[in-house]
Amino acid sequence: MTMTKLSVNIMPTSPAEEIAELAAFAESKGFSRCWVYDEGLVTRDVYVVLAAIAAKTEKILIGPGITNAYVRHPGVTASAIATIDEFSDGRAFLGLGSGGGLTLDPMKITRHKPLTLVREMVEVLRLLFSGETVNFSGEKLSLGPAQLNYGGKEIDIFLAGRGPKMLELGAQKADGFYLSYIYKKHLPDVIAKLRSEARSDSKRFNIVYSTMLVTEDKELEDAKAQLSFRLVDSPLNIKEEIGMTQEDEVKIKDALKEGGPKLAGKFVKEEWVEEFTLTGNLESCRKELFRFFEAGIDEYQLPVYELQSAERDIERAATFSNGELH
Repeated sequence: MTMTKLSVNIMPTSPAEEIAELAAFAESKGFSRCWVYDEGLVTRDVYVVLAAIAAKTEKILIGPGITNAYVRHPGVTASAIATIDEFSDGRAFLGLGSGGGLTLDPMKITRHKPLTLVREMVEVLRLLFSGETVNFSGEKLSLGPAQLNYGGKEIDIFLAGRGPKMLELGAQKADGFYLSYIYKKHLPDVIAKLRSEARSDSKRFNIVYSTMLVTEDKELEDAKAQLSFRLVDSPLNIKEEIGMTQEDEVKIKDALKEGGPKLAGKFVKEEWVEEFTLTGNLESCRKELFRFFEAGIDEYQLPVYELQSAERDIERAATFSNGELH
C-alpha cells in the first residue's frame, strides 16, 4: 500500500486573490504543496501570486513551478523566494529549469548553455541562502559581494527538465526533481536514474510527477494544447519514438506563433496524448498513477490551467489520497 502525496500547480492567468483562494481550497482538501507556473508575460507575476497565497494559507508549501535562470538574475530570484519564505513562516521552496519557448520567446530570449547557467544558479542560490557574504564568478554568472540575511538557510530547490544531462544535474545538486508530462514508457527508467544518481545524504530526494487527468473530450482538447509546446521542446528520440515527423513539428510551431497552444493543439494527435497523460476513467487513472508511486515517485502534481473547473479537478484528484490507492 502506498500513501499518495498530492500537490497542485496553478497557471496564474486570473487575479492573484482568486488563485490564493484556490490554493486555500487545495490545502483544505489535503494537498501538501502548491506550485505556481512562472510564464513571464503570459501570466501574473509568480512572486506576487505566491505572496497572496502565503497570506491566505497556513500549512501548504509554496513555490514557483517552474521559474528559469534567464528572466531574472539569480540574486533577484534568491531575494524573492527568501522574502516569501520569511513571510510564510518557512513554507517556501524553489522550482528551477532552463525555461521553455512559452516564456522566453515573447521576451526574445535565446537559451545559451542552459545547463551551465542552471548549475551556476543553483550554486549561487545555495550560497545566498546560507547567509554568508557571497562572491561568485562563473562562466555565465557573476555576483558579489552580496548577502541575504532573511529567509531559511535550507530552502529546497527542485530542478526540472527532460534531457539526460538536466536529470543528472538535478540528481546531483537539487533536493528533488519535477517531471512534467514525461513520456510514460520512459518514466520508470527516469525515476531509477534519478534515484541511483541522487546525493546520498540523509534527506530523501523528492520526485514529483505532473501530468493532466484526461477523462473527457474537453480535457482531451486541453491536453493537446498543453502538449503542443512541450512536444516541440522534447528530445529528438522521444519525437522519433512517438512517430512525430518534421512536418508535424513545423505545423505545431507555425500554429504556436499564429494562435498559441490552443491552435497548435489541433495538430497534436490523440494517440500522443495517451503517451504523456493519465487517460481513461478515474479508476484507470488511479491505477496507473499507483504504478508510478510504486516505481518511486513521491508526489503527484495536478496542473490547473483554468479556474473555472479547478475546484472540481482538485476534488477529483483528492480522492487519490483518501487512505491508500488500491
